[in-house]
Amino acid sequence: MIRRYQEHDADQLLAAWEAASRVAHDFLDEAFFEAERERIRNVYLPSAETWVWEENGRVIGFVSLLGHEVGGLFVDPGAQRRGVGRALMDHARGLRGTLELDVFQRNAIGRAFYASYGFREIGRHAHAETGEAELRLRLEAGEGNARGG
Repeated sequence: MIRRYQEHDADQLLAAWEAASRVAHDFLDEAFFEAERERIRNVYLPSAETWVWEENGRVIGFVSLLGHEVGGLFVDPGAQRRGVGRALMDHARGLRGTLELDVFQRNAIGRAFYASYGFREIGRHAHAETGEAELRLRLEAGEGNARGG
């Protein structure tokens, strides 16, 4: 079920983020994961509107929004390919309509998901901390395929 994030969810949310991120971002080093974990807990979560997917009392996925920006969408690898990510994205779309996000070019899992959802590339840049190429993606309200494929 989707519900609003609460502070007591932080450890479970971070566990889901780290498990998913290590699979999708296997090209990033340990220093990145350590720094990002702290930024998520202390900077991103307090400033974002975050929605979690809770299943059997555990947070297994989440989406964080900063206005129309998807700051993060992560689902624990053990719960992927069951519609959790799509449901979270559907929820974000329902709240905001038009959405934008950045995804690492080397994140094949994320890129495939966003492409199936209907996001389109609108730009490219280097990620500030890592120098890795990132794609800027956009999904206009009313466009895309919320059912995916």
